Amino acid sequence: MINTAQNKRVSELLSVDSHWRFKVPRYQREYIWRRENWTSLFDDLYENPSGYFLGSMICINRTDDPMQDQELELVDGQQRLTTLSLLYAAIYKCLAACEADDEDIKHDQFNLRYRLVFKSPFKSLILRLEPSHQGHNYFDYCSVLQDAGIIKGVETIPNAGNRRLFKAYRFFIDRLDELDDKGHKVFDSERIQDFLNRVNSASLVNIVVGSHADAFTLFESLNNRGEPLSALDIIKNNLLAALEKISPQSIDENFTKWKKLLENLSEDYTEQERFLRQYYNAFKEHKNIEVSKAPIATRSNIIRIYDEIIHRDAEWFFDDLFAKAQLYSKLITPLNDGVSAKMAKELLNLRRIGGTPANIMLLYALAERPEANICSMCDFLVRYFVRRNLTDVPPTRDLARIFIEIVSVLRKKSNCDPGIIIRQELLAKGRVATDEVFRDKLSGNIYGDNVDATRFILCRIEEEKQTVEKLTDLWERDERGGFIWTIEHIFPQGDNIPQCWVDMIAAGDGVLAREYRDKFTHLLGNLTITGYNSKLGNKSFMEKRDRKDSNGRNIGYNNGLSLNQLLQNANSWTVDDIKTRTESLVNTAMELFKLEYS
Repeated sequence: MINTAQNKRVSELLSVDSHWRFKVPRYQREYIWRRENWTSLFDDLYENPSGYFLGSMICINRTDDPMQDQELELVDGQQRLTTLSLLYAAIYKCLAACEADDEDIKHDQFNLRYRLVFKSPFKSLILRLEPSHQGHNYFDYCSVLQDAGIIKGVETIPNAGNRRLFKAYRFFIDRLDELDDKGHKVFDSERIQDFLNRVNSASLVNIVVGSHADAFTLFESLNNRGEPLSALDIIKNNLLAALEKISPQSIDENFTKWKKLLENLSEDYTEQERFLRQYYNAFKEHKNIEVSKAPIATRSNIIRIYDEIIHRDAEWFFDDLFAKAQLYSKLITPLNDGVSAKMAKELLNLRRIGGTPANIMLLYALAERPEANICSMCDFLVRYFVRRNLTDVPPTRDLARIFIEIVSVLRKKSNCDPGIIIRQELLAKGRVATDEVFRDKLSGNIYGDNVDATRFILCRIEEEKQTVEKLTDLWERDERGGFIWTIEHIFPQGDNIPQCWVDMIAAGDGVLAREYRDKFTHLLGNLTITGYNSKLGNKSFMEKRDRKDSNGRNIGYNNGLSLNQLLQNANSWTVDDIKTRTESLVNTAMELFKLEYS
């Protein structure tokens, strides 16, 4: 499996006399190291003795003719080798600013240059490292080498200086230009040369294998320094490698297809990884997908599962995964084209209440039961998850298993209405809290139990009263991603109760006011929705009620929401008011989220 595994100094890996060339595959992720990684590498090299160990890297040698330039496909280790090359370029730039006639400096510069490039038989310069083409990395790297004075003739790339490779390069230059407390340079020419020797002598274990399959087998067993490959990275690389074996010329086409697949899943890695688990859990009974001793896909076994599926039939699997990702996009981005307004509304509500575990079942229904009424199913699931998330019945750990079991029932009862089956299965076997338990949770410390569910309930109560002519988007977010409309505690929840509230709520008794705060502030009746909540805080009830912003807009309880109708006409707020409003809102919620339809 392993052709060679040698501990190599950095100066040997990037040797002036060799024609080794490291190429990052086009499908590899882009350069992702950040300041903390650059700092750690620089400090480790500077503070440790010569020969400091930097970890390992895995390469594939596809060159058959030993007389040719050795092109090594760098499948693991690009972050370290790219960063070391940027550090070399920064040292070259800094040495160029030192004494021009110093022969040692000239010698170091010559060697540095040809550690980063070498001459081809046609006298042109070839990069020893070809970085990933993702995120403009390759072109940015060429721009860095041109800025350092190592190569010429690179076309200027807009905004290259604002991207990560250039930032890393400038970070190293800034470190080498640091001044001490007396204003003297920490790194004079002698110290730069000493530091260069430490970089040259640092070592990496270079593992060379003959195929992608061999390379991927090593990923889980090696604890490499730096940014670890994610499960998604390994699955992607494994799949593309298997497809390349079938059709050697297909790598670019398949990589483009993979990128389109991810576009259906959003840019959120958590969303992408969840899709891979839910895809298996929804369709695991298919003969091309089922993996022995894997009844459910989890984060710990997902790589093993997909390794077996890929090597069973990579082409069929990729086509099926791509098709299912297109369906899955309807569940996670329902506002895209192809989804009705009614269905989008229900799917959004399901996501907002945290109903993503049900996507196992919904993905199966979209693929295998296209006649299913998804809107009706989602409406029921929203009600179900409001109850579940408040009561924790059933517990979170059981949800995936429950929905897998329902998929199995749907598959066996292919002639039955899927919506009816889902209701029957979820209302049976202790999979839902009783009305009594749900009412008890609604009537209690609801804000302390589940803030997100509380906000959802308040928003849904308000939305039920809204009309098309008077519609307020309670889920609108500000430029930083936070909700504009947020939960407001009418009687403040803070430790320091303002005197105006002590007087109103407890007739001036501070001890009693604190008891009331602990007992009543998180009840549903003491909660409402307002915009720009931070503007209200611990103000008096009347100030909260009548608050306006600098433009004269009502941002207090006179904000026009039906939820605040009682408040906008009140002149005071008491414990009895909290109890009365709690009972009213609980009754509304019980009706809004009932599971049995009349």
